[in-house]
Amino acid sequence: MIGNRITALRYVLGRIAQAILVLWAAYTLTYCILNMLPSDPVALMVKAKGTDISSLSGEEISQLEHLYGLDKGPIHAYFAMLFKALHGDLGSSYTYGVPVTSLIIDRIASTLVIGLLAIVLAAVLAFGLAFLAAVTRNGVVRRVLSAVPSVGMSIPSFWLGLLLMQVFCFTLGWLPARGIEGWQSAILPTITMSVAPAATLGRLLMNGFDEVMAEPYVHTALAHGMERGSVIVRHVAKNASLPSLTILGIAVGDTVTGAIVAETVFSRQGLGMLIQQAVTQQDIPVVQGVVILAAAAFVVINLIVDLIYPLLDPRIAQTWGGRS
Repeated sequence: MIGNRITALRYVLGRIAQAILVLWAAYTLTYCILNMLPSDPVALMVKAKGTDISSLSGEEISQLEHLYGLDKGPIHAYFAMLFKALHGDLGSSYTYGVPVTSLIIDRIASTLVIGLLAIVLAAVLAFGLAFLAAVTRNGVVRRVLSAVPSVGMSIPSFWLGLLLMQVFCFTLGWLPARGIEGWQSAILPTITMSVAPAATLGRLLMNGFDEVMAEPYVHTALAHGMERGSVIVRHVAKNASLPSLTILGIAVGDTVTGAIVAETVFSRQGLGMLIQQAVTQQDIPVVQGVVILAAAAFVVINLIVDLIYPLLDPRIAQTWGGRS
């Protein structure tokens, strides 16, 4: 028993170490890419405030560079920003002149709402699609359902968002086209963000259902008179869900990426819109902060998924603890 616990603890600590490495790599790579862009952060800061850098004196430019840590070179600035980030200080925005943490806190609620709703909707749609494909015995219907994930994965999110806006906002007038006021404003961005992960999850679940449906115990249950749908829900779904859990964890980490498209199309002031504007303006502290947040969400969700695996499949728990 003690040996099992030690093995499990080592596994968890190893995963935590990997998570820290992923966060550092994401932070470093983002910093390097942004600093390779051929632009002057000070000029971008001044332009964002409606003036031109030519109107500033050399002393004023030096003060701005010193204020944002740009006067000692990119390597020194990297380590200075990394040291502050380790202490919870993500710096101040070049464009807005306020702490990055405050910007994230102000914008995160809007993105969380549509992000979590999109993940839930994607999971429901994927399970419904896989369930219908597994329960039907009509070959034509099965082939049509099997083609749905490919169609969903091939639709560009921005095109889907614009199409939904045209139909439900401008043609029918049922939903608002922009903003974050009221629950109605979250419907179309949620659908836009959910289609791609739903298609991916649906394909994995359909394949998993097919594999498990071929198992002898499923045939035995059907031979004893159990309804096909009941067998799928009680026995097949659990055993076929493991690969989909991994993809679901990745989908949660990709919420910020999906939010960039959805919030830009529907003009929602969330993290997606914030990072889109920050990249355009080369606002390095803001981009760094949002990237760290997205990477942290990714590693935490995937760690949770890894810890859930043994609960769904006892064989994984045995490999954790061995037989000692």
